[in-house]
Amino acid sequence: MSGAMQLKSLVIKGKKLLPIVQGGMGVGVSAHRLAGNVAALGAVGTISSVDLRRHHPDLMAQTGKSRDKEAINAVNLVALDREINAAKEIAQGKGMIAVNVMRAVAEYAAYVRQACASGADAVVVGAGLPLDLPELTAEHPHVALIPILSDVRGIALVLKKWMRRQRLPDAIVIENPKFAAGHLGAARIEDVGDPHFAFPAVLDGTFALFKQLDIEKENIPLIVAGGIHTHEQVKDLFGLGASAVQLGTPFAVSEEGDAHPEFKKVLTEAKPEDTVTFMSVAGLPARAVRTPWLMRYLEKEEKLQQKAKPKPCTVGFDCLHQCGLRDGIAKAGQFCIDTQLAFALEGDVKRGLFFRGSEPLPLGNAIRPVRELIDYMLYGLRPAMI
Repeated sequence: MSGAMQLKSLVIKGKKLLPIVQGGMGVGVSAHRLAGNVAALGAVGTISSVDLRRHHPDLMAQTGKSRDKEAINAVNLVALDREINAAKEIAQGKGMIAVNVMRAVAEYAAYVRQACASGADAVVVGAGLPLDLPELTAEHPHVALIPILSDVRGIALVLKKWMRRQRLPDAIVIENPKFAAGHLGAARIEDVGDPHFAFPAVLDGTFALFKQLDIEKENIPLIVAGGIHTHEQVKDLFGLGASAVQLGTPFAVSEEGDAHPEFKKVLTEAKPEDTVTFMSVAGLPARAVRTPWLMRYLEKEEKLQQKAKPKPCTVGFDCLHQCGLRDGIAKAGQFCIDTQLAFALEGDVKRGLFFRGSEPLPLGNAIRPVRELIDYMLYGLRPAMI
């Protein structure tokens, strides 16, 4: 069979795991059901921490129409605690339950502390440099710390800062913005395809950095993410020295994915050419499906940016530390990302923002169990009907 390669375990905090990671996807796309089922198979399942109250009717009843920022933030911490515990119940001690927290969200520190207090096995941070993560988690040394970075420069900044605090990352996710979904690790849209983000360049550069800093390369697993959709790619990346691969969109459309069936239909039916890169409200490039809402927005984006000025938050809580719409930042997106992602979670094709990677899906337009996705990506075993 094509998957005859010898698989090495991904080892994080001494725990042996399948070398595949389910990426964090918000709002609510990767919650307890997806993360728990991925972990139950021995891999890393990831809960996205952003606005999880939307999976809990009682919490939405309390805050759905509220403009009380403190109340919304409080129930989102309750929701995160519930989701972590529910995921761990599904996993039954297998695999690892991680929580993804965007550095760019206003409640970053609160989410990190709650994830640790609620028993998450790992905290994964992207959308910014998590230079303060060791301090935030100092009381929870058993929790794995995993930054998401895109180039050697960012990795060097994090390593040198953390090493001054006698801490190393327990793994590093290397995400290529040329292919990934959601918020991308490039400063400008025109930088997304820069060759210095390519996996061979970043892996080689990181191993050279490890040598320069006198770090044993085996001590920090490198997990590559973005556009990985075939078993052959996985074999090649392992050959380059990657310890694991991370997938987002393919897990989002699995049977266990936490989003609405219509959400999965939009992502599976979209072809690579149906995706577009644009500037998000967080001031970062992002990639999503060309849905009716997004195309209407992009048609008027330039005019909206010209008229940008500070205004009250439209959902009553400041989900992002920096928001183009709220703060009047002309170069950033001029829409409420929480609102549009919430519409996508509910399967609202006309109003939703549907993040998706640029590449074909491993199992085509089929919505299949996570076990079959993992079996194909790691072992080359395709489901009979694919």
